[in-house]
Amino acid sequence: MLSVSGLGLARGGRMLFRDLDFAVGAGGALLLRGANGTGKTTLLRALAGLLPPTAGSILWGGVDVAEDREAHGARLHYVGHLDGLKGVFTIAENLAFAAALAGLPPAANPAAVAAALAAVGLEGLGEIPAGLLSAGQKRRAALARLRVAPAPLWLLDEPTVTLDAAAVARLERLMGEHLAGGGLIVAATHTPLALPGAAVLTLGQE
Repeated sequence: MLSVSGLGLARGGRMLFRDLDFAVGAGGALLLRGANGTGKTTLLRALAGLLPPTAGSILWGGVDVAEDREAHGARLHYVGHLDGLKGVFTIAENLAFAAALAGLPPAANPAAVAAALAAVGLEGLGEIPAGLLSAGQKRRAALARLRVAPAPLWLLDEPTVTLDAAAVARLERLMGEHLAGGGLIVAATHTPLALPGAAVLTLGQE
């Protein structure tokens, strides 16, 4: 379980929010909503262990993630606004690199990469350099990292940006499969996502 207790986060000397409490258990999803500047990205970065809380705590299984940030990083995938692809590498090479970073044995890489490409509808494009992709294809390639190696916690910042309707449907299917397998998702999104049972947290409300 991922939980936060009394969480407060500041940016540029201004408190975005304080006294935030929530929990997400296995198979659960939390959708973050709110106007621009209300702290959705900052919250996701804190949940990923990239920013220290101004107040309160972030817990995994009841243990503060600050006690072992390396272990926390190994249990999550974070997809931010930037796609994080090396343009001179092919899509397959980018995904193989992500799999290697996640500790996947090299012999398993080809099958994992093929499954990830299929999950986001990029079959047959694995040998194209990432720098030649359209914006939507780059986003799908970035999201394919969610599939290329297992991690229980997915933190997604506006994952549907630049995606067409078919790609959004694939993403929803990918997210649903992750939740059905006991995974957890926290996603900031302005676009409705078909995730039955997902909780919603709107930031910026008094």
